[in-house]
Amino acid sequence: MAAVLLVDDDKGFCSVTTELLGLLGHEVKTADSVASATELLKESQFDRILLDLMLPDGSGFNVLDTLAKEGLAHTQVTVITGHPAVKNLVKSLYGPRVNYLIKPITLEQLKSLFDDSVVEQTTSRDGIEKHLGFLVGESKVMKDLYEMIVRVANTPANVMIMGESGVGKEVVANAIHHVSKCTGNFVAANCGAFSRELIGSELFGHEKGSFTGAVARKPGVFEQAENGTLFLDEVTEMPVDLQPNLLRVLETQTVVRLGATKSIPINCRVVSATNRTEEQLAEGNCMREDLYYRLAVFPLRIPSLRERKEDVPVLARYFISEMNDSYGTGFALSEELMEQLMAYDWPGNVRELRHTIHRAFIMSDPAGEFLQLPKHLGSPFSKTQKNSEPSLRSGRTIEEVERELIEVTLADLDGDKKQAAQVLGISLKTLYNRLNEYESSE
Repeated sequence: MAAVLLVDDDKGFCSVTTELLGLLGHEVKTADSVASATELLKESQFDRILLDLMLPDGSGFNVLDTLAKEGLAHTQVTVITGHPAVKNLVKSLYGPRVNYLIKPITLEQLKSLFDDSVVEQTTSRDGIEKHLGFLVGESKVMKDLYEMIVRVANTPANVMIMGESGVGKEVVANAIHHVSKCTGNFVAANCGAFSRELIGSELFGHEKGSFTGAVARKPGVFEQAENGTLFLDEVTEMPVDLQPNLLRVLETQTVVRLGATKSIPINCRVVSATNRTEEQLAEGNCMREDLYYRLAVFPLRIPSLRERKEDVPVLARYFISEMNDSYGTGFALSEELMEQLMAYDWPGNVRELRHTIHRAFIMSDPAGEFLQLPKHLGSPFSKTQKNSEPSLRSGRTIEEVERELIEVTLADLDGDKKQAAQVLGISLKTLYNRLNEYESSE
């Protein structure tokens, strides 16, 4: 049981939250102002404070000041806020023993507050924060992503993660598993790596003798992830005609091993991932619609690195810190080279940035202070300047230039036709007409 002080001037919220905390066995006192909270802090000791920052007679920061003055820095504070960006501001003033919740608050979220086995963020030796145990980045789009992860992690909903190759889809899946505090394991399976003949065995398991080479019983990944999280990477690479088997498992919450007749109940959250856009899913005939709705109860898009360029220095410093620890070195990155990193578009996303930093460690002088980056960033898979800009030269027709402009715009926007039409200043119907003309002329 914990002694909890709830500071909020919303009487309805206080009443409901007090009742929920009581159900969890905690003793709760409430305050509706800075003054009343200050008095209670002088009279009693509390293990946890749930604190609204907007109070009638001042700010929740005044309550934090009282904690510091009264020598109560051991008290765990949870800020009740509308946006996770507030967390960083409070931490800079009060320290690391600050958490946050976003209204409306559920019983599961309150329960998780008193579970000290999971720490939401860790810090590298260079002071770089790792959010939700796995993620690095301070940009607005990443903070929005952290908020969505926390919200969905506190539910049993299946999640489909979408994003370009290299953005860190498995890292996000791990963060969801970590925050959910489930008791089972995180099990990862790459649907694109399974052969057509063995995909059923890998997913659902098999009995001994069920096929040539099945020398022993083997549980599938659904069973291995019992009470945990199953991560199905590249789920859209699974053959469409085999997808009904996966759909049935999701609908019935049971699996039947190959060669068996008895069904086995399963209980795990399924987090799937794809590098295809929603439009590509709809048009590419790579996923059944009914399976999509089972897997994407909560679709979650990860931004590309070029959409959060302000995170490049943070990520670069984090990778450098990580490799300094591994190699026993003390390298840093000069301002000039940091500018070089910022000027690049990173088509390979976070994976490419990490690869570049690792390569720099290998090629740099061990006795030097700064890393030495390659003269030219990029890889054989990077978009070249020739592919990213229409080439204007004499002798080309307007129709040829227009076609190249449309194709380049679609490539840069990952095939998003609606957005491409807006960028090009034409209607979506006109864009489709042009694409149909190009297709028919080939």
